Amino acid sequence: MEAREVAELVKNALPDCEIEVQSEGNHYLVVAVGERFEGMSPVKKQQLIYGALNQQLSDGSIHALTIKAFTPAQWAARQG
Repeated sequence: MEAREVAELVKNALPDCEIEVQSEGNHYLVVAVGERFEGMSPVKKQQLIYGALNQQLSDGSIHALTIKAFTPAQWAARQG
């Protein structure tokens, strides 16, 4: 599975977020930025993204997934 395919699945589930996906083999890093994450716990943020990729995680298309989800303000602060 290619990174762009993973990004498309997450974008379909979270159309109001900016999504970037990096991959190495079947290990993926998903970075999501959106207002919808305001006030959410890290676990809730991850659950949203895991939900979009549940089938691929179940069938082994995605072996490992790292999720980083931010509000636009949190993302801007990280960019320094």
